[in-house]
Amino acid sequence: VQLVESGGGLVQPGGSLTLSCAASGFPFSTYAISWHRQAPGKERELVASISSGGGITNYADSAKGRFAISRHNTKNTVYLQMSRLKSEDTAVYYCKAIWRDSTYWGQGTQVTVSS
Repeated sequence: VQLVESGGGLVQPGGSLTLSCAASGFPFSTYAISWHRQAPGKERELVASISSGGGITNYADSAKGRFAISRHNTKNTVYLQMSRLKSEDTAVYYCKAIWRDSTYWGQGTQVTVSS
């Protein structure tokens, strides 16, 4: 089982990034997927989630209107499009797959928003 995040990096405030989460080793299309982030010294928090079929999405208040989560089940990939980034978005971003009592986490990708 693998979840591999990519797409992180250094971006200026106001800029955009798209994160990807590529999955393998489990029936991806049956799992809900969520993105979480953890900033230094802070607890991990939910950013956005998407249902197994992609029809239901939810966002943290901090992400509403700026981030968009989507999935491509034939590619076993989930995306997080982030725009109008702020310094407070700086964190390690993780994806999580969950179905019933089965949960998988990726290793994370660093996003740094700085001028």
